[in-house]
Amino acid sequence: MRALVTGGGGFLGRYIVEQLLARGDQVTVFCRGAYPELEQAGAALVRGDLQNAEAVRAALDRELDVVFHVAAKAGVWGPWEDFYRTNVLGTRHVIAACQARGIQRLVYTSSPSVVFDNQAHEGCDESLPYPETFESPYPHTKSLAEREVLAANGEQGLLTTSLRPHLIWGPRDNHILPGLLQRAQDGQLIQVGPGTNQADLTYVEDAARAHLLAAEALAPGSPAAGAAYFISQDEPVNVWDWIKALLARLGLPPVRRRLPLSAARALGGAMELAYRALPLQGEPRLTRFLASELAKSHYYDIGRAKKELGYAPQFTMEEALERTLPYLRTHILQSAETP
Repeated sequence: MRALVTGGGGFLGRYIVEQLLARGDQVTVFCRGAYPELEQAGAALVRGDLQNAEAVRAALDRELDVVFHVAAKAGVWGPWEDFYRTNVLGTRHVIAACQARGIQRLVYTSSPSVVFDNQAHEGCDESLPYPETFESPYPHTKSLAEREVLAANGEQGLLTTSLRPHLIWGPRDNHILPGLLQRAQDGQLIQVGPGTNQADLTYVEDAARAHLLAAEALAPGSPAAGAAYFISQDEPVNVWDWIKALLARLGLPPVRRRLPLSAARALGGAMELAYRALPLQGEPRLTRFLASELAKSHYYDIGRAKKELGYAPQFTMEEALERTLPYLRTHILQSAETP
């Protein structure tokens, strides 16, 4: 397979690149930075920005069987325009370049947050509709991009599919676990809600493998063409019990404070107003969207991915944790202790 991976230097993208290389595929990485370790592993690098349509077209101006569009701007806060330019316009540029080059397969990395409507999602499937309103530009722009990807299926010979891995974690995580552990170390981690909510998590190696399976499943007449899929370990956990157990395994302070969801959302709304009005740099410690994510259940039925992609997680949650703990101890906790 001849594949191009946008964002191939990122957390999930790098695992996709490594799994492709491991089975002998030809891989090109489209990214903004330099990643000599990927070049040493055998990948070709093309540097550019998704917001630049010409750069995207130039990157795809080669013989390719599939494009994995993984790159995105993530986060719970920031200017709408920044998210829109990368997540929507950037995706539009990828679609147009695929069609212009006659590339037949496009696998898009989405998120379950594209259907998050501030309600508990317990075992829901892909029939969930997109909500009419969003409280964060990330899920909003990702939903717009996903819709464009799926609408492009069958246009000019391009087949598309979208994967929604939930809360990706594992070694080299540079987002979810580092932020969580830093707050715990600082004594600033507060439980939102009664602590009964459950959620899916997705171990990064399984999330990457799901992308390869999706690419293989894309073919004329395949149910994967034009479809979206939830991806997870298929093993929902009690969010706060899991966090508390992780902190204990790492010798970090336990969570001692709680905040009702209503109070957390009010506080998040106040912080959002302050960040808009002043304006302040970085992200608020809490937003309405984040408060709801921390307090409500969100786990999904992955039966469709099992049936149509042949996906099944290779690791249990405990196995995934054992593979991740050495990284957390070495690369996150020690770096936080370094002056």
